[in-house]
Amino acid sequence: MPMRGWPAWARVSDILDLLRLSGPIAVSRASIMLMSLTDVIVLGQNAPKELPFVLNAWLPIGVSLGLGGGLLLGVSILTAELSATGKVSDTGRVFRRGFWFSIWFGGLLTLVIALGATSLYSVLGFDAQTAAGSASVTRILAYGLVGHMLTHVAGSYLEALRRPGIVTTIMYVGVVANLVVDLAFVAGWWGMPQLGADGVALATTGTRWVLVVVFLVLVWKVTPAFRPSETGPPNEARRQMTVGFGSAISNIAEWGGFNFTFIIATWISLAVNTVYGMSIQVVGLCFMEFLGLGTATSVRVAEAYGRRDVEGVRNASRLGVVACVLVASLLGVLVWLLRDVLASVLAKPDALVDGVLIRPEVAAVLGFVGLIVIFDGMQNVSSMALRAQNVTWLPSVIHLSSYFGLMIPLTWFFGLHLGRGAQGMMEGVFFSSVFAGLGQTLLLELKTASQQRAGRRSEIS
Repeated sequence: MPMRGWPAWARVSDILDLLRLSGPIAVSRASIMLMSLTDVIVLGQNAPKELPFVLNAWLPIGVSLGLGGGLLLGVSILTAELSATGKVSDTGRVFRRGFWFSIWFGGLLTLVIALGATSLYSVLGFDAQTAAGSASVTRILAYGLVGHMLTHVAGSYLEALRRPGIVTTIMYVGVVANLVVDLAFVAGWWGMPQLGADGVALATTGTRWVLVVVFLVLVWKVTPAFRPSETGPPNEARRQMTVGFGSAISNIAEWGGFNFTFIIATWISLAVNTVYGMSIQVVGLCFMEFLGLGTATSVRVAEAYGRRDVEGVRNASRLGVVACVLVASLLGVLVWLLRDVLASVLAKPDALVDGVLIRPEVAAVLGFVGLIVIFDGMQNVSSMALRAQNVTWLPSVIHLSSYFGLMIPLTWFFGLHLGRGAQGMMEGVFFSSVFAGLGQTLLLELKTASQQRAGRRSEIS
């Protein structure tokens, strides 16, 4: 029974289940941003002028990872559905499809990026030094693309089987390994050469391949991933790939949009790129909590969807969104209160880029981050809840409108055209995030309302 005066979706058992699943996933997802944040901190403390090389490199890499991750969404959703209906032994075929797709598709992306990196940055109009530095980092990161996709498949599979603790443990092994390599090849510890931005890329790629080995060994040991399974329904393979098409487009829009803003920041100045890039790292770290809530919500929605439980789908969706707003509000307040502390971690007091003192600029921009994270979290949780119900294209339209249609023009207008620099860039991100957050949440409510009006608990449209 729900608590007196509380809505049905706020049952204590449901809240605890969401927290039990989302907590480890969020901690695990945070490891990804902790690796990136570690890169930024170590590079910012030792060679801040090279930070734009790393940030620019994530345009082709981020778009590729977003595309691959979206197309692999079916691994999580189909695994959760089969598990919820007592068919765990059949999930191996789902994992293996994702495994082989990661190898051939990731390999193709690696080839394209490695060959085209130099031309890309020349076309974008960078000066020779910035273009060469960005291209070098891009090529090193590209060699880890297959590894990124394989760890994504293995992690999503384990989480859908409700074994997120394994994923969390492995990912934090990666955080430590990444830090050690950063200290060696960026800070020059233990007598190693200081390679700057290239050292950061080596740490990212090397760590990713170590994680691949650990993930695959554990997946082989504790799951039916590599064991024979029953042949699936005729349309299962097609559905596994198509359920992620919309997510892939959304990821390209969001990841590509965000990473293209680094290009705009570079057009303004390397100092603006550095300040804006450091601030976005804090947004990204907060976003990992929303990825945890979104993934956990999508698993709970997919389980209810697999049982044909309309009420369960509605309750799981709403609980995820409300939890996201509460967590995001808390994170926003913390970022505001700790903005000076965060800036001191990201940059030395005397760090200069193009004659600009970086630390006070970062602290000023971080004050705006707290407003962004609320709506950024809403759009993620709502869109993942929608896709768990096979609502594919409308969330993608909202993402494209927000991050391509609004964010890129607005960051250019406020940051470059009006000359507001990093602060203007953040203002553009804020307005596009508001549009995305409110749009996805409204769409989710309309979807659940239509199901309720139909009155069908045993059959989901």
